[in-house]
Amino acid sequence: MSDTMSSAEPETMHATRVRVVNKGRHPLPQYATAHSAGLDLRANLDEPFTLAPGEYRLVPTGLYIELPEGTEAQVRPRSGLAFKHGVTVLNSPGTIDADYRGEVGVLLINHGRQPFVVNDGERVAQLVVSRYERVRFEENADLRASERGAGGFGHTGTH
Repeated sequence: MSDTMSSAEPETMHATRVRVVNKGRHPLPQYATAHSAGLDLRANLDEPFTLAPGEYRLVPTGLYIELPEGTEAQVRPRSGLAFKHGVTVLNSPGTIDADYRGEVGVLLINHGRQPFVVNDGERVAQLVVSRYERVRFEENADLRASERGAGGFGHTGTH
C-alpha cells in the first residue's frame, strides 16, 4: 500500500496528492471505508460548545490544504449527524477553491429540536475533492430546443 493511502483505500485506487498542514491535535482526515467518497473532518476545539436549535457556528478543523489546480474541495454534511440530531452543514456543500490557504472550517447548524454538544475530535463533516470544468459563457439570442424545455422543479414527476 502506498504512503498516501489510508488503510481503508483499495490499493488499485488512484490518489490525488493534496498538501496539508495539520495545526490541530487530531490525525489527518481518513476515509471510513474502502469506497467512501469523503474524508471525515474533525472538530479541533479547546473546549466543547453547544449549538442551540437554530444556531450555527464555524467549527475549526486545524487543517490547511493546498489543492491541485483544477480541483475543489467540498465540505459536506455527515448523514448520521443530520439524521440523528438535525445537525448539518449550513452552506452545503461549502466550496474550498484551489487557491485558498486559510484554515478549513465547517459551518454547522442545528436544525434539530434539542441542543447539540460539539466535542473536540468529533467527526463534524466530510471533505470530497473533485475536478471541475471551467466554462466561458457565449451570449446568444436563444437556446437550442430540448425535450424538457423550460420545465422546472417537479416537471419530470415524482415517481
